[in-house]
Amino acid sequence: MKSSHSGAQWLWFSAATLAADRATKYLIETRTTDTFRFAVVPRVLAIVHSQNPGIAFGVFADSPARWREGALVAGALIVIALLVWLLISGHAGGNLARAGVALMAGGAAGNALDRLLHGGVTDFVEAHLGHYVWPAFNVADSALAVGAALILIELLFSGRQARPERA
Repeated sequence: MKSSHSGAQWLWFSAATLAADRATKYLIETRTTDTFRFAVVPRVLAIVHSQNPGIAFGVFADSPARWREGALVAGALIVIALLVWLLISGHAGGNLARAGVALMAGGAAGNALDRLLHGGVTDFVEAHLGHYVWPAFNVADSALAVGAALILIELLFSGRQARPERA
């Protein structure tokens, strides 16, 4: 019998991630102008209003919109379907990996929904490290990164017990 934390139960975590992402983007979209910038910690962290028509870090932002939008949405839907299948089927691993997969599904859904609604993704957190300015990101992007890190941690540190060698 599978754990009580397996399967579709983890989809609630994905839904909560999607809701948090959409709520924060909605606030930025409706309460700020396109040129909005607020330094939370000067030269370290700022809240901005940014639209990214491409993928991570603006890759493909200058590509023709016709193929870009369709390809990005189709790719996201395939990834979301795979992540949901991993959760529902119980193939997502232990609880750490399940949380990671759920975060990634919610994050991918958040950015895909943005593409469908606006033709691009609303980003609003900008981090600075010295003179380097990290490209703006959002809750969905953070969920994707944290989710991937959780999966990697489980892969690297779980199951370290010695396994019997096969003959």
